[in-house]
Amino acid sequence: MLRESALIIGLAVLFSLLVKTWLMQEFFIPSISMENTLLVGDRVIVNKLVPSPMSLNRGDVIVFKDPGNWLPPAVPAQHSRLSSALTFVGLLPNNEGNDLIKRVIGLPGDHVVCCNSGKQLTVNGVALSEPYLFPGDTPSQESFNITVPAGRVWVMGDHRSESGDSRPHDENSGGAKGSVPESLVVGRAIAVVWPATHWTWLPSPSATFGGVPTATPK
Repeated sequence: MLRESALIIGLAVLFSLLVKTWLMQEFFIPSISMENTLLVGDRVIVNKLVPSPMSLNRGDVIVFKDPGNWLPPAVPAQHSRLSSALTFVGLLPNNEGNDLIKRVIGLPGDHVVCCNSGKQLTVNGVALSEPYLFPGDTPSQESFNITVPAGRVWVMGDHRSESGDSRPHDENSGGAKGSVPESLVVGRAIAVVWPATHWTWLPSPSATFGGVPTATPK
């Protein structure tokens, strides 16, 4: 009986580790940059099959590694050996503070501008109506005119006035510095799973980006 229980637990841990490595992983939301879509303390499930073999889409909410100095120096968190082990195998969410979560606004080759005469973002000349914006926020306090380089994406938080995203990190480079390499994308957030009162799917807002034409990466 003890041997069988140990085998079952071992198989469950192995399965969880395989799922975390190749398929899905849970992440903890530490900041207000994605309000009200995601709140501080929410836990999200991330599909790690994006961006390969599944493609990224405009409007996807993605988790990605820090492209470089987007985050302040991390203070090592104090974890018990048990909690560290459970995080490693995927049974607890990752909250180490070295990942970011934002929304994809521009794909490789996209021309993203803020803002038009109606104070809207435009992507490849098409004005966006963004229902996910934090109430009272404008699409952006900063003006920009960028073309997303090949192999990179332009990301912005839904709480635009409180999000350190592609905009402040671009340094007027036209998209070269502020965009995020696709190689750093961990995956696409597909659902809020905790707390139970916040449970919801996170679909891509197809109505927002449906009319945007495909661009040619440069």
